[in-house]
Amino acid sequence: MTELSIAKTHHPAALWFPGLLLTAAIAGAARWLAQQPAIATLGLGSLTLAIMLGIVVGNSVYTPLASRCDSGVVLAKQKLLRLGIILFGFRITLQQIADVGFSGILIDALTLSSTFFVTCLLGIRLLKLDRDTVWLIGAGSSICGAAAVLATEPVVKAASSKVAVAIATVVLFGTLAIFIYPLLWPLAHHLFPGLSAAQFGVFTGSTIHEVAQVVAAGHSISPEAENSAVIAKMLRVMMLAPFLLCLSAVLRGKRNGSKARQPVTFPWFALLFIAVALFNSLQLLPATVVATLNELAGLLLAMAMAALGLTTRFGALREAGVKPLLLGALVFVWLIAGGGTLNLLVQHFMG
Repeated sequence: MTELSIAKTHHPAALWFPGLLLTAAIAGAARWLAQQPAIATLGLGSLTLAIMLGIVVGNSVYTPLASRCDSGVVLAKQKLLRLGIILFGFRITLQQIADVGFSGILIDALTLSSTFFVTCLLGIRLLKLDRDTVWLIGAGSSICGAAAVLATEPVVKAASSKVAVAIATVVLFGTLAIFIYPLLWPLAHHLFPGLSAAQFGVFTGSTIHEVAQVVAAGHSISPEAENSAVIAKMLRVMMLAPFLLCLSAVLRGKRNGSKARQPVTFPWFALLFIAVALFNSLQLLPATVVATLNELAGLLLAMAMAALGLTTRFGALREAGVKPLLLGALVFVWLIAGGGTLNLLVQHFMG
């Protein structure tokens, strides 16, 4: 019996097990390291360490294991991340969502639209990159990283090579944000003494690329920053559907009025996160059950971070070339400077 036929007789759980076991091992190692005094003084949380360890393993010993582990790693990166985010809702209350409120929605909308516009301006006009690559990088930077790139691909009908370049670009700068934003918090608090950790969390959630990266960065700052960052990010993720509808309408106009409609995905897990937070506000579950669910959410998120690290390849960044990486860098600077300015202005006038 061939290896392929053996694989077909296995239950999917058997195919997932090696990858899930590897991500769980990395997550466990990261949580142990985070508790060591020498590491704790550096301010590195378990989620950040899980990504770092995943990157090291992914770019060293993982290659011969990939054929057996990829299924489970992809499951952790996608499904377990979303389940972890949904369960994260048990740390959130209705009051915290209300605190982010309309100002958070406005910040997200302004950041999304301005970032996509700036990406198009810099990529097409300044760097002379092709439109599809620019739009994919713009979508990933504006909304939710690689997930937004993949959701935008069928709308713009981009080549797979351009999708890979866009994903590599947004993953690189989103990963850098995990380390840079915790360093920005003391500086921002010094320059703007009235800035709270929760407000900085909104800035984090409205400007960092991926959900996983937002969770890791917020976790390294403070619990208040982490909670508001995740809320702001979930509100931003829910803007993916209207963004794709607008982009599809623009493209239909450019394609001589073609009425062919492209599928538009909606991130239902973001709505489930809000629903769980609303349920948690009712305080119907015993505190011990909520604590257990929070522990489970932490484990699932750490496994997702490990998977994200395992799938981050330095080779993909080299293949992307200079111009897409330069565009990603310029947009990253805009997200910090321009996004920070938008946050301060909205919070000033609506605070």
